[in-house]
Amino acid sequence: MYEILKNGGIAPGGLNFDAKLRRGSYAVEDMFHGHIAGMDTFARGLTVAHAMIEDGKLDTMVEERYASYTRGIGAEILGGKADFKSCEAYILDRRELEDSFGRQELMESILNTYI
Repeated sequence: MYEILKNGGIAPGGLNFDAKLRRGSYAVEDMFHGHIAGMDTFARGLTVAHAMIEDGKLDTMVEERYASYTRGIGAEILGGKADFKSCEAYILDRRELEDSFGRQELMESILNTYI
C-alpha cells in the first residue's frame, strides 16, 4: 500500500485480491470471513502507509542512502556523462572509501513501529 500511495494510486490497474482459492476449506462462510479479513488487512495497510508517508522518516533514510546517485560521479553515470575512463580516474583518485551501510535493521525497526 505504501508503494501504491507513493505512485499516486492504482489507476489504471488495480489490485489482484485473492484471485484464486488457496484455502483448505471452500465453505462459503470461510471464504466470506477470509475476504473480509483480507480487505481489513488492505485497509490497515493503507492507514499505515499514509502514516509512514506523512512522517517521512523512511523516505529521508532512503534519500540519504542513495544520495550518491544524485550528485558527483553517481549523477554523471546516471546522466550518461561518465565513461570507463572517468570512472577509472574517479576510483584511482580515492585513497579511502567511505563506509556506507544500508541500515536495514534500523529501517525494519522503524517500519515495525507503524504496524
